[in-house]
Amino acid sequence: MTLVAMSKQNFDSLNDERLGWACMEPTFLQIRGKNESVKTEVITQLSKGQQALCMFRVLHDHAINSAGEYYAWVCYLLDKSGYWSGVMGSLSFFEDTSMIRLLEETKETLEIRNSELGVQWSDATIPDLDHDNELRRTVSVLFGRFLENARESHTRISVYIRSNPQEFVSLEG
Repeated sequence: MTLVAMSKQNFDSLNDERLGWACMEPTFLQIRGKNESVKTEVITQLSKGQQALCMFRVLHDHAINSAGEYYAWVCYLLDKSGYWSGVMGSLSFFEDTSMIRLLEETKETLEIRNSELGVQWSDATIPDLDHDNELRRTVSVLFGRFLENARESHTRISVYIRSNPQEFVSLEG
């Protein structure tokens, strides 16, 4: 388990979203651009809370910028079953039932579309939204809810981190 060195003042002053990022930044630097075996090795060395935070950030940080990225990343995570279960497990760890419900609804909605069109998760691309007005409208609504839920998720995770700092940080001064 790798702890992030951080001053108590910095720990106390970070907002909810930044605190979660700061606790994961060294891990992301280790795994960014690496192959699956390196990522798996690094992640398995994390504590349960760190693993949960890591998987939440994998979803959040890739999906937060646009409805298209939300769509593409949900499909990508569903195509990689271990990733989807990791994200859902992380949300369960933090007891984030609102985000779990939203992601399950997103999955069900996209499963119906995939079945109707005869496509796979791996076929999804961001430009799909440019060519399918119904998909764009539906995903835009789901993405709006994702943005709202993400704020609540950050708060929930921050409360956990602040209640269990020894699992994430080595506080100095």
